[in-house]
Amino acid sequence: MLFRLLILFTIIPVIEIYLLIKVGSWIGPLPTVVLLLAISLLGAWLVRSQGFRIFLQIREELSRGRLPAAQLLDGALVLVGGVLLMTPGFFTDFLGIFFLFPFTRSFIKLWLGIWLQKRLAKGGFVTRRHY
Repeated sequence: MLFRLLILFTIIPVIEIYLLIKVGSWIGPLPTVVLLLAISLLGAWLVRSQGFRIFLQIREELSRGRLPAAQLLDGALVLVGGVLLMTPGFFTDFLGIFFLFPFTRSFIKLWLGIWLQKRLAKGGFVTRRHY
């Protein structure tokens, strides 16, 4: 786990810096900053609209007496997308926006379901009681 975090915190910033330099040399520094701000504003609008829509779906499911499991997962994925959009850079912005669109979010949910089934089949989750 520590190795994965080390890779995460070293590889992603390198990718971000590389992309910022490439885009900045291609379109210039000021347009690069404007583009990053525009992507962030678009992302903030998407987080707000998707979050509100998911909140209404959760309320509707609860009023029908059903557990809103799919909607709660959607809400968590939108939250992850919002956090990724708050991180400056093109790579994390792309990933964040990928988490915000319902169409692409369905692929993430499918992948998470497959991953969870494999982990459960292998006994990959262990619960312990700490007293």
